[in-house]
Amino acid sequence: MNVRELREFYKEEMEKAKADDVLLSLHIKSTMMRVSDPIIFGHCVSVYYQDVLEKHSPEMGELGVNPDNGIAELYTKLEALTDEKRAEIESDISDVYNVRPKLMMVNSDRGITNFHVPSDVIIDATMPVMIRDGGKTWGPDNELHDTVAMIPDRSYATLYQAVIDDCKEHGAFDPATLGSVSNVGLMAQKAEEYGSHDKTFKAPGNGTIRVVDSAGTTLMEQLVEEGDIFRMCQTKDEPIQDWVKLGVTRARLTGSPSIFWLDPNRAHDAELIKKVDKYLPGPRHNWTGDPDKDHCGCNTI
Repeated sequence: MNVRELREFYKEEMEKAKADDVLLSLHIKSTMMRVSDPIIFGHCVSVYYQDVLEKHSPEMGELGVNPDNGIAELYTKLEALTDEKRAEIESDISDVYNVRPKLMMVNSDRGITNFHVPSDVIIDATMPVMIRDGGKTWGPDNELHDTVAMIPDRSYATLYQAVIDDCKEHGAFDPATLGSVSNVGLMAQKAEEYGSHDKTFKAPGNGTIRVVDSAGTTLMEQLVEEGDIFRMCQTKDEPIQDWVKLGVTRARLTGSPSIFWLDPNRAHDAELIKKVDKYLPGPRHNWTGDPDKDHCGCNTI
């Protein structure tokens, strides 16, 4: 992820939200993407509070303020300053709220905003509620308001955009008739993980990040600028076999169709499809593809 473009994205969305007089919100998953998402969050915080952070840069450095930890850390560390300096910075923070769009609140009564702590907002929980409420979230006045939802991660953004488009066309979802889908995640041995482990990096400078094999052959490479976020995932064969087994077992126990949700246009998924197609008809599962014989359907999409 190019952070220069990320910061420009934040700036543009903040200006639009202010012009449209709607709330601003950021939706990430710092609790799981423990390396990448706090950085994504921190850039948003530093753009929003840029005037304060730049004006009081010496104090920010002295206090060791890190925007990745949210604005709550700044409030806490201000206690170490003199009363006069603390009051000055707090006043400047208040001024920010007059020139920037109002923020989605985590707790309106306590004045806790979307930007206080990165782990306060988990996209899996916040976006469904926002969609349910017609694109509204709680504002500083403890009332619901139209809200811009910034989702920098396209892994999530495309999914929720599809949900929103469906609601626009067909109306709100009805929980009474919607039904449910059980999820069997490919998780074992850090399979499919990205953004949270030793294969996620913050680029230390301008250059190229390369993935090489034991012989020194470059498998892939990515041009980066200083501060860019590079993340990748590695999925081992054994967890894939176990994932197929779990999917088949769940399908047979419930009688519900089992869908391996994979996109052949993604290089990673294309390789997974090959393995799913290999292991499904194997002796461990005896999957024939005939629903009458298998007692349920199982497909890759």
